[in-house]
Amino acid sequence: MTSRLGVIFALVFGLCVTDVAKVVKADPVPLPSATMRAVGGDGSVSETPEAADTPTERANAAWEAKDWELAAKLYEELSKQQDAPPRVWLRLGASLRALVKYDQALVAFQKATEIGAGPFAEYGKASTYTGMQQTEKAFTALDAAVKQGFTDLAMFSTDPNLQPLHGDARFEKLVEQVKRNARPCAYAKENRQFDFWLGEWDVSTTQGGVPAGTSKIELILEDCVVQESWKTLGSPYSGKSYNIYDAALKRWEQYWVDSTGGNIFFHGELSKDGVMDYWTDDIPQGSGPALRRHLQFIPMGADKVRQFSRGSTDGGKTWNVEYDFTYVRKAKSGT
Repeated sequence: MTSRLGVIFALVFGLCVTDVAKVVKADPVPLPSATMRAVGGDGSVSETPEAADTPTERANAAWEAKDWELAAKLYEELSKQQDAPPRVWLRLGASLRALVKYDQALVAFQKATEIGAGPFAEYGKASTYTGMQQTEKAFTALDAAVKQGFTDLAMFSTDPNLQPLHGDARFEKLVEQVKRNARPCAYAKENRQFDFWLGEWDVSTTQGGVPAGTSKIELILEDCVVQESWKTLGSPYSGKSYNIYDAALKRWEQYWVDSTGGNIFFHGELSKDGVMDYWTDDIPQGSGPALRRHLQFIPMGADKVRQFSRGSTDGGKTWNVEYDFTYVRKAKSGT
């Protein structure tokens, strides 16, 4: 849920950042015609209601035009409909706030809270209380928004409605928490357990030092995923793995895919001695017994990692080495 709050915020709250000291009113954008011509099967032409000219679209058009007075009127009408969604109440509140109708705005934001708008409604309350110069209530609402997972750091930092709160130590603390909300993996110690594998590597067999391939390990998706990009030397074969810490299951998981259509799913954990231990369940084979795999990533200093894979076809009683590689970090350019 938290990971999608930024997207939801953009969809339901949209461009609601307005300077409460200046009520901006623009000319309404031209709305579609109320009718359209429909051609019947017999070639006759009739006038039918224009589907695009709905109450919701008119309200959204007024919103986009920053015609707050018209937007407030239209969203208020929409709010009277049964089961009006949070978006209606949020935009009604933001429009009323822009019109400096603070008490009415708070009523709308409270309604949005009651029907599940969560951090977005609390954020709206905070900006409204700031306009009312009720700093303590503004911080209470803003704190609630952040605790519920508010993630839009750019809006939080630049919203002119919150400008009066800047410079207060409480605001700076909330800014830091919004950063953590937006990038939770970057701050969670469990997600950082596999960082020893990050980098660009030359890979050789551990026994004999025969060059085997190259690999680039990097963080993607706001540091939540450790992505491996593998290329075998002298072969078109390549593959990728995606590694992530599953906070719900409290384990690491890897999904490997390759250029031949192969795929393997591993799960495991970081052992007490710092080894990333991955296992598979028993994997059915085309012929013969099921195969279970044990894959280990063993840090050997800052610039070397051993990748050791074994397989078992007797339920883990005996193990056979599948491959044994040593990753050596590539020298940085210019060194």
